[in-house]
Amino acid sequence: MLELRPNCEFCDKDLPPASVEARICTYECTFCATCVDEVLRNVCPNCGGGFSPRPIRPATNRVKGVGLPAHPASSNRIHTPHTRDHIEGFAETLRHIPPEQR
Repeated sequence: MLELRPNCEFCDKDLPPASVEARICTYECTFCATCVDEVLRNVCPNCGGGFSPRPIRPATNRVKGVGLPAHPASSNRIHTPHTRDHIEGFAETLRHIPPEQR
């Protein structure tokens, strides 16, 4: 089950569970759509993979034991250890390769 991390790892923008701006990689690294498009260039600085919109967990338990009340989002804020220069350089080396071929 996804952690639903609460923030963009680069700019620290809040990304609540229902945010349509949240993007995740296969390891659930979480960034906002603006950072993915403008800084990361769809290249995760941690694994080199691409990003997808993060699914939105139902706000209510429409099925018993399934939803945000039963499985709340994480409150643990994560911040990338990489500098902007490192991220931009790494992204430049991979952004022209489609994520499915990296």
